[in-house]
Amino acid sequence: MSKTDQPISVHKPTIAIAGAGGYVGRWFIYHFRHKYKIIALSRKKVKQNPYPEVTWRQVELYSISSTTEALKGVDVAIYLVHSMNASTRLNQGSFEDTDLLLSDNFSRAAHLNQVSQIIYLGGLLPKESKVGLSRHLSSRLEVEKTLGSRSASLTAIRASIIVGPGGSSFDMIKNLVNNLPVLMCPKWTESLTQPISLRDTLDIIDTCIHNENVYGKAIEIGSPEVISYRKMLELTAKSMGKKRLVFSVPVFSLGLSKLWVGFFGESPPQLVSPLVESLKHTLTVSDELRFNEKKIDYLSYEESVKYALRSDVKPEQPTFHPQKKEKNTVRSIQRMANPLGDSATWVAHRYNTWLPTFFKFWINGERMESGEIVFRLLWSKKPMLQLTMIHDRSEESRQLFYISGGWLVKRFDYGWLEFRGVLENKYIITAIHEFVPRLPWFIYVSTQAKIHLWVMSRFKKYLANRVN
Repeated sequence: MSKTDQPISVHKPTIAIAGAGGYVGRWFIYHFRHKYKIIALSRKKVKQNPYPEVTWRQVELYSISSTTEALKGVDVAIYLVHSMNASTRLNQGSFEDTDLLLSDNFSRAAHLNQVSQIIYLGGLLPKESKVGLSRHLSSRLEVEKTLGSRSASLTAIRASIIVGPGGSSFDMIKNLVNNLPVLMCPKWTESLTQPISLRDTLDIIDTCIHNENVYGKAIEIGSPEVISYRKMLELTAKSMGKKRLVFSVPVFSLGLSKLWVGFFGESPPQLVSPLVESLKHTLTVSDELRFNEKKIDYLSYEESVKYALRSDVKPEQPTFHPQKKEKNTVRSIQRMANPLGDSATWVAHRYNTWLPTFFKFWINGERMESGEIVFRLLWSKKPMLQLTMIHDRSEESRQLFYISGGWLVKRFDYGWLEFRGVLENKYIITAIHEFVPRLPWFIYVSTQAKIHLWVMSRFKKYLANRVN
């Protein structure tokens, strides 16, 4: 891989990396910063950049306008985002719905900027029926479909565990071996997969960039070695010089497995839970989807582990300015089935008329001449909530409203509400972003926040019942 560090005189494509601060993103930047003009995307503003040849752009991926600005002048975008961590104090929404919304934003922004290709690093899918997929794998497949739903050609690279220094999945295995002299393994550790080294993964990503042979394709990657998770633990112990007794037992439930892996693997629940749920599947490479664009001398799992443990190279990270944000912010994302294929415009309008009807003895709604939508309690003239539609950033498939007033709102310049159709209008996503409540936080969390979820669940049921 050392030859990738040498400057290349030909025209450099401009590559944007969403998730540049993550494991694969950091190493891609380190190895290919001279070969490509790299734009690294981050939520925070960079204070000190260790690689002057790399441009860092600040972006809020929850915002289409911010993401569109960040992808200006980009030829190829690499998408390495997985929404495992909350970005607000209260986050109401599953990781699947959040990932769906973020990937839809990215797809829209890439389309507006005429980005030629999106490369998405996702997960291997089981060879058995797609019915019964874990939440984690189902979400990866949805993201793949969403990123490829517009004009940018998608190359979906599906991988199992990527073994290299600093990788979260490998660190989990390493910590289990390091912390437990006896590894009493759940039954799922007998499942088979094909891990791949970080070195080979980066080589494959590089080969796919601006390669029209892989436009619109899904590629599955992995070392030719088919191995169980239990065997991976044994080989990791051997490479670490640790004598470990490793055996499988059938008594571990999924819940116990998550606790076991999370505690001894020293990994956060938001990473462990979806990963463990996925390991019930056999995740191996399909012959028809195997990467064949070039011959790769794959590292074996044991060779990959030795490289990961002994690597004395560590990519430098930029330092970031402290992010000045409102403390008490809320994000609430809900997905609603849309069996009749109604547009986001229709659903948004229906919601604004349905809400006062649903609370007919409590709330009335009024559309003002200026365009604002105002909700009031029946016995009060003071607006409870005011929404201002943003016409120039709304369209049939997405309706955007600023949360611009009302006594439930602390800041009128911060939050927004949106309705959007996703996956060819199969679903409507409704989301509140960066909402700042006026109520004291502990009262808001136990009252208004719960009422909002209940109201949205009732509206979801209302939409579903329209087919009957």
